[in-house]
Amino acid sequence: MAAAAQAEVVRFEVLESVPVFEGRSFGAVGPYVRVTGRATIALDPADRRNAVIADIDKAPRNAAGKVEATTDVVLLRPADPARGNGTLFVDVPNRGRKRAPQLFDDASDAGSNAIDKAADAGLGFMHGQGYTIAWVGWQADIPSQPRQIALAAPVLQGVTGAVRDEFIFDHMRSPAQQTLSYPVADPGSLAVTVRARWDAPREKPAGLAIRATGAQTVEITRPATGFDAGALYEVTYTGRDAIVLGLGFAATRDVVAFLRKDTSAANPLAARLPQRAIGFGVSQSGRFLRDFLHLGFNEDLQGAKVFDGLMPHIAGARRMATNVRFGNPGRNARHPQDPSWQADTFPFTYEPLADPLSGKRDGILQRCRANNTCPRIIHTDSEHEWWASRASLVVTDAAGNHLDLPADVRAYMITGTPHFTEATDKVRRAPTMALPVNPMHAGAPMRALLVAMQGWITTGTEPPASRVPMRAHGTLVAAADAVPTNIPGLPYAAIYTGAAFTDPNVFPAKVLGSYPVFVPRADADGMAIAGIRLPALAAPRATYTGWNPRPEGYGAGTLFALQGAVVPFATTRAEREAARDPRPSLAERYPDDAAYVAAVRAATAQMVAERLLLPEDAQRAVEAAARDGLSKLR
Repeated sequence: MAAAAQAEVVRFEVLESVPVFEGRSFGAVGPYVRVTGRATIALDPADRRNAVIADIDKAPRNAAGKVEATTDVVLLRPADPARGNGTLFVDVPNRGRKRAPQLFDDASDAGSNAIDKAADAGLGFMHGQGYTIAWVGWQADIPSQPRQIALAAPVLQGVTGAVRDEFIFDHMRSPAQQTLSYPVADPGSLAVTVRARWDAPREKPAGLAIRATGAQTVEITRPATGFDAGALYEVTYTGRDAIVLGLGFAATRDVVAFLRKDTSAANPLAARLPQRAIGFGVSQSGRFLRDFLHLGFNEDLQGAKVFDGLMPHIAGARRMATNVRFGNPGRNARHPQDPSWQADTFPFTYEPLADPLSGKRDGILQRCRANNTCPRIIHTDSEHEWWASRASLVVTDAAGNHLDLPADVRAYMITGTPHFTEATDKVRRAPTMALPVNPMHAGAPMRALLVAMQGWITTGTEPPASRVPMRAHGTLVAAADAVPTNIPGLPYAAIYTGAAFTDPNVFPAKVLGSYPVFVPRADADGMAIAGIRLPALAAPRATYTGWNPRPEGYGAGTLFALQGAVVPFATTRAEREAARDPRPSLAERYPDDAAYVAAVRAATAQMVAERLLLPEDAQRAVEAAARDGLSKLR
């Protein structure tokens, strides 16, 4: 089907419309249908809402003088549209993949992206709530392929420029094969350096070499001595074929506006247009949403709001290296990589603030404040983001002073959690991490917060108060003061990712200054005090952290990316005293399994009362405690 539709969607083709989940029915909402389609947008580069896109003025144009791009679109909607809740939930793809089902429905990664079998719906929470769910491709540097949603955007043929990539191998094989972000324009421009971490001097030791093995692939020969598996390799080169990556923001804006407004037969949601829309993104796509808002894309081409609510998840204070020439949307600098990458530039806060380092005044909400298109925001982070993604900069000014959030923004730290896990993850060991790996899943509180967002944008019911570490509360502190250092098996060394201000006109970038970064203050058990404390922390059997250091041989002295740690309590008082562990043992905390279950029941009841946990999730937590008892640590 094709139509000269609103919102610059000039064609929407439905490729498939089929029942899904083997006909599984979700309460009063009933079964669901999957619609797979493809949308073509055509943008006027002169429109002020498009002119912000980097290099759009240099992109090829169609006969009408507009710039075109084509995006993959996948929809899940109730088979009977009248049974839906009237909200379009847009799960912005993360590297082309669907992530919301893993968080809100406890679905597996494979099931989330297949959307086929009955089990692929997981708990079926979102379907039982009646959401219409959409995925719109925005990332133009990945291919469109099965289970990978992407955008086909114009390439600037003949345009070249300096490009930089960083690699940590976590192995000692040599030579090592790598794929670069862009094709190499001049193989003679390829250069490589190595260092133990980003703040160490770049080195070119004997034996270090690089050669091109294809248009976009290289082989790095590593030095025989001096650097372990966690060393940082930086590759610089002259790249070619820059992509107009910023069109991804316009594709999301225009397709969502089309789905909400277009009444023609081209719109698969025309039978019952969504009354409201929530934008949700995980990690990379959470950062996408912060940039989407900062760049002004929550205003559609008719001047209306695109999203009524935004839920950026595990984005920290970061944005994206997308709306720049030779950008890298997939890159998220991880400790010990470059802390001054384009994903980490000012502004960090939602309300506009002055930046003493750059001399600018800006904020994520600055553009939407000017035209009354700001959504309501629920910003959620794992605890890991406060150690690795500079999350403190969301709630401090550029000098490190306390900052209150605006009335239309709520922020929550899900305490003790790593960056992202699946619901079925278990405690495990890995050679690249010094401590057992934290499997804590954030699905339960996120379900409660989605219910809160729905109420906020439909009836105006205020969500729970923000739950994050704050300078004024004494729960956001300097790293040196954050965590006890007397807990055996918990080697705290005040490691975190900093925030640098650099001169972007120098390549590689030159550091000119830094912003203060703070981390959550921990209790005597080594767990953060502030935030949403899940039953595993409120009725603990172990210490859960959002950080996990690298061991010797894998970049010791730095953090392993995206992970947290878990350190079990001693079983008895005698055992903990022998280990000189200050944390009370399990036997001292809970006389028996029944006492432990009672503690979990009390903790979940409090969370339900505070609207941070749904009753059904509280019941699941109590049942798990009764099933596991004190002996089985998941």
